[in-house]
Amino acid sequence: MIIAIIGSGNVGGTLAQRFLEVGHTVLIGTRFPLSEKSIKLATKIGEDCFASPAGAAAQADVIVLATPAMKAVEVVKELGDTTGKVIIDTMNIVRGVGPAGFSNTADAVLANTVTRDVVKCFNTTGFENMLNPQYGEQVADMFVAGDSQPGKAVATQLAKEIGFAQCYDLGGNDTFTLIEQLALNWINLALFQGYGRRIAIKLLTP
Repeated sequence: MIIAIIGSGNVGGTLAQRFLEVGHTVLIGTRFPLSEKSIKLATKIGEDCFASPAGAAAQADVIVLATPAMKAVEVVKELGDTTGKVIIDTMNIVRGVGPAGFSNTADAVLANTVTRDVVKCFNTTGFENMLNPQYGEQVADMFVAGDSQPGKAVATQLAKEIGFAQCYDLGGNDTFTLIEQLALNWINLALFQGYGRRIAIKLLTP
């Protein structure tokens, strides 16, 4: 599939590399001239992978939003017509910094775009685990939330393709805030409680 990733930071850049590795076409939607982070990423994946946000989105089947949460509305308005496209939201509101009037970023996305196929995924762990979810014999899990069944199917496929053991369904749009809270638990443990970024969430079953 053709995947547009909006944002070239740690999460966007890592997902771009991993999606390319498993055989997808990736376009990075960003502003020109390229930022220092974008130039660094371009040396790894090629400058021909970069386009404007609207240009990348227009060519894509799937759009991955990987920008700071406070830019959610601004960024989604730059995408143009998203009819028929899946949007995967990887953003989280941390310490109240996010789109005004919304308790989570996915609701802000839905309020400002045409497609209803919006899900949250790739937001519950650090980019290090997206690069390598393996911990010895254990493999980290991923989680997805949203009403869109096509969106969930795509997110689950991508999560498994880049190495996550499972991608667990947390529910519909009413669990957007819940999945962000799961992310905040990872952030709290990794950054504020001193466990470090190389920790992951695993659901254990009998």
